[in-house]
Amino acid sequence: MNLSLDLPDPRESDALGLSRRAGLDSAIARLRAWMEEPNSPIRAIRHQPARPGEFEDMPEGLPTALRKVLEEKGIRQLYTHQAACFRSLQEGRNAVVVTPTASGKTLCYNLPVLHRLAADPEARAMFLFPTKALAEDQLHEFHSIVEAMGSSIRAFTYDGDTPQDARKQIRERANVVLTNPDMLHAGILPHHTKWTKLFENLRYIVIDELHYYRGVYGSHLANVLRRLRRVCDFYGANPQFICCSATIANPAELAQALTGRPFDLIDQNGAPAGEKYFVCYNPPVVNRQLGIRRGYLNETRRIASELINRGQQTLVFANNRLATEVLLTYLKDACGKPPASPGAIRGYRGGYLPRERREIERGLRDGDVRAVVATNALELGIDIGSLDVVVMAGYPGTIASSWQRAGRAGRRLGTSLALLIASSAPLDQYIVEHPEYFFDSSPEHAHINPDNLEILVNHLKCAAFELPVQDGEKFGPHSTAELCRFLDELGVVHHSAGAWHWTSDSYPADAISLRSVTSDNFVVVDITNQERVIAEVAFPAALTELHEKAIYLHEARQFQVERMDYTGRKAYVRQVECDYYTDAIDYTQVKVLEEFESLPVSDARAAHGEVRINRQIVGFKKIKFYTNENVGAGNLSLPEQEMHSTSFWLHFPAPFLDLFPHLTPTQRLNALSGLGNALRTVAALLLMCDPRDLGVALTEQTASQPPGFEPNLHLYDNFPGGIGQSAPLFRMTAQLLAGAHDLIQRCDCEDGCPSCAGPAGETGAGAKQAALDILARLTSPQS
Repeated sequence: MNLSLDLPDPRESDALGLSRRAGLDSAIARLRAWMEEPNSPIRAIRHQPARPGEFEDMPEGLPTALRKVLEEKGIRQLYTHQAACFRSLQEGRNAVVVTPTASGKTLCYNLPVLHRLAADPEARAMFLFPTKALAEDQLHEFHSIVEAMGSSIRAFTYDGDTPQDARKQIRERANVVLTNPDMLHAGILPHHTKWTKLFENLRYIVIDELHYYRGVYGSHLANVLRRLRRVCDFYGANPQFICCSATIANPAELAQALTGRPFDLIDQNGAPAGEKYFVCYNPPVVNRQLGIRRGYLNETRRIASELINRGQQTLVFANNRLATEVLLTYLKDACGKPPASPGAIRGYRGGYLPRERREIERGLRDGDVRAVVATNALELGIDIGSLDVVVMAGYPGTIASSWQRAGRAGRRLGTSLALLIASSAPLDQYIVEHPEYFFDSSPEHAHINPDNLEILVNHLKCAAFELPVQDGEKFGPHSTAELCRFLDELGVVHHSAGAWHWTSDSYPADAISLRSVTSDNFVVVDITNQERVIAEVAFPAALTELHEKAIYLHEARQFQVERMDYTGRKAYVRQVECDYYTDAIDYTQVKVLEEFESLPVSDARAAHGEVRINRQIVGFKKIKFYTNENVGAGNLSLPEQEMHSTSFWLHFPAPFLDLFPHLTPTQRLNALSGLGNALRTVAALLLMCDPRDLGVALTEQTASQPPGFEPNLHLYDNFPGGIGQSAPLFRMTAQLLAGAHDLIQRCDCEDGCPSCAGPAGETGAGAKQAALDILARLTSPQS
């Protein structure tokens, strides 16, 4: 079945706006008709009607200049949630605002901050954003109001890109500092004596994109904020917190866990919304025996290119950097030829230089850029203007992220369309075949574990460096006495005059990255003509993307990596023309360090505890564009990476495996690999987390008496130190196994496919039935 949305040609209308609207209405009508056809790939269409706004009058006492500027911008009243936030703060409380994308959350914090600064020119505020790009975007918005007011209020970004000669001026003069948690952690708190004016007069701390701070990043931020409150206490400041979040299930709980303060929850959205259609699309099956569907990237290319060619400004989301660049290559081939301008189709992801990203954002707002293929870097609230369509290539991993991405279309009240195109991954298939789960479930909870011992101790080191830790002082809810004695044994603190003082020559904040194992980025240097830096890549990704002979994709151009300087953190690349890209192959081994709890499951055993994970990139495949054929391979030997984390695992002793005499040792391994694929999918649903937060590994444990093959099947936290997912999984062992059995049994394929136990080509013939046999034994009541 070939897709044709039968969109009218925009050249037939003089008014692009009318043509775009007509084209979208036509596409939606075609999708509705298509859904009625037999075996339609359209699995659901959900219509959200337009909604009028709910307003309140401007608060009394706003400065005349501020009120006048807002009126000039067309803001004569506030949305009800903006007014509720202002009231909360005026009454001295903290507020967390939870409303959808494009609902005016920025004014929720700009208004009270500007109101306070107009009345008290010495007051200070700090805005925290998860990315530098978002801070720059919000600085522009803030400045536009301040300049129109004719005010002397001074606001500056302070991050790694801030020139050294400007930093002193910012520290002394800025009323508002826009920064990110990483800079607060390593560049501001350790040097708080240089920021005396800020900390003495700090009245507001704004945390935007609150939902972003989950897992390991949120756990680190909670400890950074504990340190921030310590420093504020030292300078006699007691700032209020203003938090803004996209829709998650537990915003007030998350805000309180991050800051240690109570919050007023403001979640009644007063903003108007345009009409939206959300479509779930499952690529057709092309081989029922093997359960193989059309490739989701090719389906995304076909659908997105038709929409783009018919005048719809389109944003395509992919779930990783490689998929982003592959799709960008496809769409430039399909839509980037003349008469389209050369820059009409662009990519957008982390790793692009800031100048490139600003240029793309401006092009989207102005309409010069007709389509962008992006990673989750564009999920956040950067202003990119009015888009018609969002196409998601694969389920983003969470309900909250899906709605956040869908909300990027129709930001300015027009009708918009969001399409979710499922991959063959089991979670994608579950979501698209059970659309009621997606549409009717509440969004996920955002979990953090700030009391993770590794994270806690590292930040206590930073706290002791910043200010002596007094006897009896608490760090968050924790007594510091025992932890400080431990640091004393390490030789980094010393007790004197009723306090623990930092005595080491080291700078502890420098050794702690809030986001990953290491904070070192690799710089990509193009040596085709003359040396120039074209991108930067985070350390973990660099090992898979910048190894020698890799094809590095940047803005749909291919570069071959000629040399990787591992020590100097540089990769030297040369532009090439080739019809393939590369995909790294890694080998992961998990070793149990400590078992916390275990329970019998039939003749096997479930457990959770602390583990060490060793990962090494051992080779790469060459994958041909469009056909996805494997056209070559190579071996690699990069340095092994080690990480301590927590894991849930199933241990299969030899007597349990002997219950399946019809399976050879290889078939047993294949069955357990298939079981791991299914368990990760079900675990992500039970935990309501992104499947990429969980790693899967099958490792052998040799029993001493008698010797035999006794593997462990691990589902481990894919973050250093763990983020608290293993213990809940252990408690849900029965549901996890029952869910995996149900997932595999209900799949229509004959011998395993990407949607259940994995394709037979990867897991081996018979793996699906063998996995079902093992699960039947594990879940049977008599066992």
